[in-house]
Amino acid sequence: MGLLSIEGVTHWSIPVNDLEESEKFYGDLLGLELIGRLGNSVMSCFAVGEHRILLCEQPKEMPYQPSAHVHHSFTVTPEILTKACKVFIEQEVDVAELVYRRKGVFTGRELYFHDPSGNRLELRDPTWQDGMPEPSFDELAGL
Repeated sequence: MGLLSIEGVTHWSIPVNDLEESEKFYGDLLGLELIGRLGNSVMSCFAVGEHRILLCEQPKEMPYQPSAHVHHSFTVTPEILTKACKVFIEQEVDVAELVYRRKGVFTGRELYFHDPSGNRLELRDPTWQDGMPEPSFDELAGL
C-alpha cells in the first residue's frame, strides 16, 4: 500500500486541438454524454458510466502532439465493437488496428483508432477469449 490512500478518480483529461470538433466526435460519434463546458470555455466535460472525461483545448500556437503509446480505452459489447467498425468506415475515422489479445491484464478484442486531434483511443470487448473466431476489421465492417 502507498503512503496515501486515493479514494477514486474525479476525471481524466484529454488534450484536443479543436474543442468543437472534438465535442462532436466524443458526443455524436462515440456517444459519451455531454455534461457541459466549464466556465472558461476551453474545457468540455463528458460522462461515460460513472467516469468523467475533460476535453481540454490546447492553445492554437501549441497544438497537441499525441504520443504513440498513450491511449484511452472504453469497454464495449461485442455488438458495439462490430457496429463501430462499420460506423468508422462510414465516418472516415482513422482506424489503427484490431488486436486479439490472448494474454496480459486486459485480454479481449481491441479496436484502436484516432480522434480528430490524433489521440489514440481503444474500444475493448472483454468477452472475446482465446479460441474464439478472429474476424478481420474488414470482415467485421462488412467489406
